[in-house]
Parts: sequence; structure tokens; C-alpha cells
Amino acid sequence: MDNELAHEGSAFINFRHYVPDPKEHGFRWVDVNQLRFSAESVDDPGLLAALIGHEQFRNDYAGGGVLPEGPRHGPYWLRLITPDLYEPISQEKAVQILREWVDPLWDVPAELEDDLQREVFDRVAAADGIYYLSELGDEAIHDWGRVHDYFHEFVLIDRSAGQLTLVVAADD
Repeated sequence: MDNELAHEGSAFINFRHYVPDPKEHGFRWVDVNQLRFSAESVDDPGLLAALIGHEQFRNDYAGGGVLPEGPRHGPYWLRLITPDLYEPISQEKAVQILREWVDPLWDVPAELEDDLQREVFDRVAAADGIYYLSELGDEAIHDWGRVHDYFHEFVLIDRSAGQLTLVVAADD
């Protein structure tokens, strides 16, 4: 079974570009990475393992970008992330987590809402499988991994499009 992934593109939504005062929701962002997989890739744990092993996964999301030999992923030590740490969740649960993170008490600017809809929520709706990285605990946090106030990570698998999308929504 082939679980090789090819990076197709990415999008970065920085809330500070949409709000007049960056102190108000201005330190939130969403990073979206799209990877293509072949039709023979039918095993979700295998796809998750391929993602964890992919160069694009080696991102600390703290300004350094992708480091091909990097030991970190978000706030975590990369070596401690395994496919079984990803919990399958429903589309409704994924949307709930994201909407609560965006802040239900905030009037989201129309342009930001449009970008979130196109880059995140439409992909969630199209996904056959949605996986959420559970909180890994203090032992998995790397040496300066507490730079994020919130760190939400979703893996969206869209079999009809042959696409796996890594969505990271965080505050710093």
C-alpha cells in the first residue's frame, strides 16, 4: 500500500490582517497544508504516519517555518507524536472546536470569515475522515513549546480528491 504524500500547497490566515487592533484577536492564525496521496492509500493510520514523517510536518509554528531536520512539531517533540494520538472526530465536533477557538462572542470580519470558510470549513465539510491531535501532556512539550496559548491540529482526509490537509489553528 502506497502512503506517500506530495505537498501541493499551503495557505496562512493571519487574523491581524483583518482586525483594526491587533491586540483584539490579532495573534491568532491558521496554517493549512495540502498534500496529495494516491488512490491506493486507503489506510488512515498509514496516511497519518506518512504525514508525521513528511518534511512539511517539521514546523514549530513559531516563526522558523519548516525545518527538514527539525525535532519539533508545534509545541511538541516530533519523536513523541504517533498516529494513534490522533482521535477521529466528527465534522460537527471539528467545526465546534474551531468556532469556539475563533470566539463565538466576536463579530468576525466578513473577509476573514470568507477566508476561513474557503480554506478551512469547506475542507472540513468535504473530508471523509477528520483526526484531531489530542493534548499530549507536559512531557511532550519541547524546550520552548509554551509559546502558543492554544494549539489545535486537525488532519482532514478527502478520499475523492486524494487530498490530506493539515490544519493548525493557534494563538501566540
